[in-house]
Amino acid sequence: MQKVFEVLTTAFRKHNGVLTESQYSHIVTHHTTLFEQSDTIFFLLQASGYPISQQEDQSYRLETYFNAHETQRYCIIDIETNGSKPGTSQVIEIGAVMIQNGQIIDRFETFVECAFLPTYISKITGIEHEDLIDAPTRKEALSLLRHFMDDAIFVAHNAKFDYGFLNASFERFGLGNIGNPVLCTIELARRTFESERYGLAYLIDFLEIETATHHRAYSDAFCASKVMEKSLETLPQYVSTADELLQFSTSSRKERRLNKEKN
Repeated sequence: MQKVFEVLTTAFRKHNGVLTESQYSHIVTHHTTLFEQSDTIFFLLQASGYPISQQEDQSYRLETYFNAHETQRYCIIDIETNGSKPGTSQVIEIGAVMIQNGQIIDRFETFVECAFLPTYISKITGIEHEDLIDAPTRKEALSLLRHFMDDAIFVAHNAKFDYGFLNASFERFGLGNIGNPVLCTIELARRTFESERYGLAYLIDFLEIETATHHRAYSDAFCASKVMEKSLETLPQYVSTADELLQFSTSSRKERRLNKEKN
């Protein structure tokens, strides 16, 4: 399914956010290894968090293409793990905040059952083995996160790690791929304000973000939301939709200059 998210998004952008039934069917039947009908794949896309909807005329729409970036829902996520590779380690804590219209509208926080917790991880995070006893299993915790994320934009500080680790974990437990669009607050920050460094610990001090503790999932997710808030204050005027924000966050300096001149 991972490939079809990318191909669909490219096609939606090419066709002003809307695909005809035939355009959609051609893409999903040629870029997935699934044997289901295209309408069944539609429900799988929605279940994975991909922000797609079907209109009365049977066309398909990418919701982030039309949502104003202010009204879009963003799920800012942070995870703590007992190692760096999802193949040999696991998530031990998940924290997330749901943001819309600049406000936290929901929150999610859970430990994850784990039998092996290295001492150095406990020293970094403050999480003890006792915290993980009787916590939700990995599949239970990931399923709860899947429900919480819905079709919000997946946001994280160094999103490549959090998204990659969670996506591999979702696949491992039969939960499919994460189809939510991805936004990295490091990449967005680099394009919106100057700082000597862009690591979260440095930005917490630089932006004077009040936090309970660093290297705990919910606290770091909250801090990442504050970094994003700072970035949104200085967005160029031509960025008005959620999809434009996503594209801006990965844009080159040349692309930003051309957009500024055009607008």
